[in-house]
Amino acid sequence: MKPSIGQMISRTGIRIPLILWSIAVLYPIIWMLIGSFKSNAEIYANPWGFPETWNFQNFVTAWTEYNIDTSVFNSLIVTVVGAVLTLVLAIPTAYALERIRFKGGHFLFTLYISAMMIPMVLGWIPLFFLLAQFNLLDNIFGLAIVYAISQLPFSIFVLTSFISTIPKSLEESAAMDGMSPYGVLWKIITPLSMSGIITVTIMNAIQFWNEYFMALIFLQTEENYTLALAIDFISSEAQYTNAWGTLFASLVIAIVPVIILYAIFQQRIAKGMTEGAIKG
Repeated sequence: MKPSIGQMISRTGIRIPLILWSIAVLYPIIWMLIGSFKSNAEIYANPWGFPETWNFQNFVTAWTEYNIDTSVFNSLIVTVVGAVLTLVLAIPTAYALERIRFKGGHFLFTLYISAMMIPMVLGWIPLFFLLAQFNLLDNIFGLAIVYAISQLPFSIFVLTSFISTIPKSLEESAAMDGMSPYGVLWKIITPLSMSGIITVTIMNAIQFWNEYFMALIFLQTEENYTLALAIDFISSEAQYTNAWGTLFASLVIAIVPVIILYAIFQQRIAKGMTEGAIKG
């Protein structure tokens, strides 16, 4: 059936803003990707065109001379440790808040959810002195702990929604068979909540990989820099050395893993967030 003129106008009205928004988002990324293969002379002579020769020298320079390799490793450690620690803390907490009835449980859940509304910046100064007392200042594992704590409210909120939909009869049957509460948690609840766990893990990992301000405050030496701090250092250097190609290359190194990760799991992320919202 041929669409009417009104339907065509309606579809066009919806698509045009989406197309314009896509161009606005993709163009800087494409421009940065092309610039990473140019020499500084080409960037100044023809900033909008393609490079005459595609070479990887900017990537080599960023990797070797600006310690991007160390920063990538640090970011990877912080991301993995932070994401795993978040799950270790969030899964039992979400299960306890949802399944175990105890005095103050509802208040505690409300407190966790309310923490999502509090700007993290308010805790940076106390955290700075707290980490200093535990000798975790300028330590990537200390930063990973801070990351994990900062994402606990969001993770608990999502996981609680998934756990609430699991039939209690499964837990009761397992308990009658002699399974301990911890066995029920890790062998029954956790596998059945895997969709929510994967969603939370990916969202947290992207957040930890891209985080800048807490890393800037809690890390002080260059060998402990995460990727965001290393890129900021290159950006400052580029103002004096004109190493814009190196800066573009380091940005590509930073965003490509995130783009690949999101492209692979975008359907699962969308499905997980939607299911969690509906079930909650």
